[in-house]
Amino acid sequence: MRVGIAHHFGWAVAVTASSGHRVVDRRRIDLIEPGMPAAPVHHEGKPLDDAAAAELVARVRASAFRATSASLDDLASALPGPIVSLSLRAWPLDFPDDLAVQRRTPYEARADSVMYRQILAELAHARGWAVHFYDAKDVEARAAGILAGRAAETLHGPRAALGPPWTKDHRMALAATIVAAEFPAAPIR
Repeated sequence: MRVGIAHHFGWAVAVTASSGHRVVDRRRIDLIEPGMPAAPVHHEGKPLDDAAAAELVARVRASAFRATSASLDDLASALPGPIVSLSLRAWPLDFPDDLAVQRRTPYEARADSVMYRQILAELAHARGWAVHFYDAKDVEARAAGILAGRAAETLHGPRAALGPPWTKDHRMALAATIVAAEFPAAPIR
């Protein structure tokens, strides 16, 4: 089983596909516990000084780690076979780790999103799953190139077979599993 993730602030669409690219599971997963701020750097941390912002981010990160771990465990236990890989949207290799830098433009708008992806990658790696990274701008086109004549049926067919929801997020997550099946995993960042 290969899992593709299309994440947002505090939640994600997870699509699981078989080796034949058939959708086995699709669900919304929680990436943070209820009541926690979903964007501590970009929103809630803006008026805080560096020390208070760091404390907030640490609490949110711990919450995200717990919630994401539980969501991945729930997903894995619901599947008919083991997960071999998880695909995530890539983040810049040079993205800063220093919170004081992350709070400045241009990083503050992406810091929370990168945090969720880093946690997903860390948890997948800890479970022994290969971690693949994709570019949201071209992953569907890359998957279509791999699938050739089966692209429309494979990427758009689940909407007819499974019913709504089947959105761009679902297609992107499925496409990421297809690309991951064709290329080896990149090293963990």
